[in-house]
Amino acid sequence: MSRQLIVEADGGSRGNPGPAAYGSVVRDAVTGELIAELAEYIGIATNNVAEYRGALAGLVHAKSLDPSAMVEVRLDSKLVVEQMSGRWKIKHPDMQALALKVRAVFPAGQVTYTWVPRLQNAAADALANEALDAAAVGAKEPIARAFEAATLFDDASDVLASVEEAFVQSVVAEKAPNRLVGWDEVGPPTVTVMVRHGATPFSLEKRFSGLGGQDIGLAEIGIAQAQAAARDLLERGDIDLIVTSPLLRTRQTAAFIADLCEAELIVMEEFAECSFGDWDGYTFSEVQAQWPDEMQRWLESVEVAPPGGESFADVRDRVNRGRLELLKKYHGKRIVIVSHVTPIKLMAGIAVDAPLESVYRMELRPGSISSMMWFADGNNSLMSFSEASHLRGIDTFPFV
Repeated sequence: MSRQLIVEADGGSRGNPGPAAYGSVVRDAVTGELIAELAEYIGIATNNVAEYRGALAGLVHAKSLDPSAMVEVRLDSKLVVEQMSGRWKIKHPDMQALALKVRAVFPAGQVTYTWVPRLQNAAADALANEALDAAAVGAKEPIARAFEAATLFDDASDVLASVEEAFVQSVVAEKAPNRLVGWDEVGPPTVTVMVRHGATPFSLEKRFSGLGGQDIGLAEIGIAQAQAAARDLLERGDIDLIVTSPLLRTRQTAAFIADLCEAELIVMEEFAECSFGDWDGYTFSEVQAQWPDEMQRWLESVEVAPPGGESFADVRDRVNRGRLELLKKYHGKRIVIVSHVTPIKLMAGIAVDAPLESVYRMELRPGSISSMMWFADGNNSLMSFSEASHLRGIDTFPFV
């Protein structure tokens, strides 16, 4: 009977991209006993690259123990788990190459991927941070600790050599050529027309206002903005479905659109605003004064959440779930989605395959309209972002 092994892998980047390292733990799946600890500083890279490198190192070591082993790889990266499980498309060329190298270690069918909460991946996380801390003081040698006599990795050089060998021997597919989106005959795209709700008293005062906080409604000018957006959408025509976030300000905005456009209206929690936790209701300067360290960490990493809230990475995952659900159920339809600043930015980023940090480089007006096309072959296109010509005379930008 083949041996059963568990690989716990994690990766971290201080800056994303920035100084990066992976950590990987190999265990016996039956006894839970620790077999090996592996970690390595990999230079300047992103969190995702480090996550993949951690999975690769653990799998290479697992194969050295038993090439016929059945291996479960556990990661707290939803992205890597879904991509390696074949449920999410891998678009970035660097990620495609890494994924193929990871798949090349074992034959198909011997490896499964499982998402685990970060607390359950603490050992691999600690190893990655150990490598990062060591690199910060000049010690960049790989870490390799063996806890089983049969292990082939008795020192760090063996680990490094095996990882590099896997890189060299992996089969990497040729990069797919760029394509002109919309030129191929792949059928009608699904169109999402995303509307930011009108201004609220909180947005006029530049206060954090997210999921789980005070469910505040539209201000007077926000009502005018919502009505203007509804009239603009009526002129565009052909709306098959209206989707709204569950928060009051989006439901109010969606109601104006539904009254004019007479399309079905549904609520989807996936398109709610980011939860800002303890910061909800406070201004940016108030948060900086009361939570200076937490604010700095939040600004430095899309993986960091406000106290009691969500990270931008968390929000992207749920927004993408909502997007995929709509594409599955309403393929080829024209869908209006009434949402908030963060989900709309994230949808735009997904459409153009932009890094998650792009949320810091976008501005979105209350009552504005942004449009994306999603094609059946997996291609996407951003048609417009933060359109606001219909808001003349009632535009609060750049104040909110």
